[in-house]
Amino acid sequence: MPVTPARMDWGATDLVVFDVDGTLYGQARLRAYMLVKLATEVVSARNVRFLRTLVEFRRVREALANEFAGPFVERQYVLTAERVGLTPQEVRQIIEEWIQIRPLPLLARCKVEGVNALFHALRRAGKIIAILSDYPADAKLDALDLQADIVMSAMDKEIDRLKPDPTGLRHVLHEAGVPANRAVMIGDRIDRDAEVARRVGMRALVRSRRSHPSLLTFRSYHDAVFAPFSGGAHRQELSDLT
Repeated sequence: MPVTPARMDWGATDLVVFDVDGTLYGQARLRAYMLVKLATEVVSARNVRFLRTLVEFRRVREALANEFAGPFVERQYVLTAERVGLTPQEVRQIIEEWIQIRPLPLLARCKVEGVNALFHALRRAGKIIAILSDYPADAKLDALDLQADIVMSAMDKEIDRLKPDPTGLRHVLHEAGVPANRAVMIGDRIDRDAEVARRVGMRALVRSRRSHPSLLTFRSYHDAVFAPFSGGAHRQELSDLT
């Protein structure tokens, strides 16, 4: 029998942890913009090796997250290099340029509506805002005009683990000084974000177009689950959360 997800209790929440890619900005929209840049580069440079490198790198990362419980940062470059016939350093340079740097000017166009207002409301309510991303997130947050109290990445030296490995989330909880039962993980992937939350005993909110029998999901930061932070008629509710 399906499990009905519990109502979100913001009054019992001190820490809100956000994923970045697909959670704070729409990945599909960004990829559409980036596809134009990639096509232009292929035509002008007459070189598809960098494109193959990006494809293989994403495949390697997915496999590592699914199958490999250990340090992954160097391994992801080595495995991709073996597949595409480049050196690990060449792979690293391609990934940094095309995944971490070139998308930055486009992120503001892809930002999920309402996320800035939610961050401001969370801060006014005294909640700790944290980021746990698969990639370095500081530059992305700047591009999105968002500020967080704690920013961590799977690629940080002290973490070096991909979600759903719980190492990163445990670091966030430790840094915040908040127990898992007083925190929530907000992400866009059930197999990564909701699963890592489950492994540490945290609640999860998943951005998805589909509902889930045992998870709280939302489509927009204007959805009812965020009503206490929407202002207007909910200002009294917001004051009750502090």
